[in-house]
Amino acid sequence: MKISTLIICIIPFISFGQSDDELMIKKGMDVTKYIPKGLEVGEEAPKIIGYSLNGKLINSTDVLKEKQIVLIFYRGEWCPVCNRYLSNLNDSLQYIIDGNTEVFVVGPETFKSAKKISKKTNAIYTLIPDTSLNILVDYDVMFSVTKKYQGKIKTFLMTDIAKNNNQEEATLPVPATYIIGQDGKIKWRHFNYDYSVRATAKEIIDYLK
Repeated sequence: MKISTLIICIIPFISFGQSDDELMIKKGMDVTKYIPKGLEVGEEAPKIIGYSLNGKLINSTDVLKEKQIVLIFYRGEWCPVCNRYLSNLNDSLQYIIDGNTEVFVVGPETFKSAKKISKKTNAIYTLIPDTSLNILVDYDVMFSVTKKYQGKIKTFLMTDIAKNNNQEEATLPVPATYIIGQDGKIKWRHFNYDYSVRATAKEIIDYLK
């Protein structure tokens, strides 16, 4: 193979990698630190244990004895995209629940902040404030936020990400969605670094079948 041909073949892959990094940086991800990849379909789903917003202890092992689980991660009550997405999802929630399914929505916020998004979205899903970040880490969605993006959120949305989460470091989750089958394994996932691209209600319903 000629060198010129080899270069032409390689360039698209280099460009893709560069544009992928650019997208992550634009969306606030510090690419000099750990970059989450998410869990893959077929993997054993880590146990979900935490308290819901209404104080109920949630244990996914117990839930999976009777139902599938749709696990959705969100960034914060300050995030307009999250509010809009969860509000729209709420409108279709009954169709998802009818599929013998429990819907857990998990974020890194304090209970105080989580109550705000619950009110804004008229939540009928089960909201779990993951104040310890254990669930978010187990499902490999957490990343460090760049200083520039932190400044942007402070300026335009009047929110200090670290303080909002009661953490020293500003971290956020990729707003991924996982469907966990009753066998305890991940049967579908939606994982995109672009937080404006979320799993649709139709996709979730289709993969619950």
